Amino acid sequence: MTLRDLKPGQQGKVVSVGTAGAMKRRLMDMGVTPGVTVRVVKTAPLGDPVEVTVRGYELSLRKDEAGQVEINM
Repeated sequence: MTLRDLKPGQQGKVVSVGTAGAMKRRLMDMGVTPGVTVRVVKTAPLGDPVEVTVRGYELSLRKDEAGQVEINM
């Protein structure tokens, strides 16, 4: 399951973050690292972007970015 699959109000624990490259580094720099809990706050009316809470911060992620974050509920 990925972060893209969660609905507003749901949360999960990050298992892995994407493939190697700039996108993985960007997500990890924002605090999306394995073991951290991520909660979906809301999604935009058309579904992109997704607002999430990570480590007390609110982030907006595009659907393709959220799809690279594998989680466990």
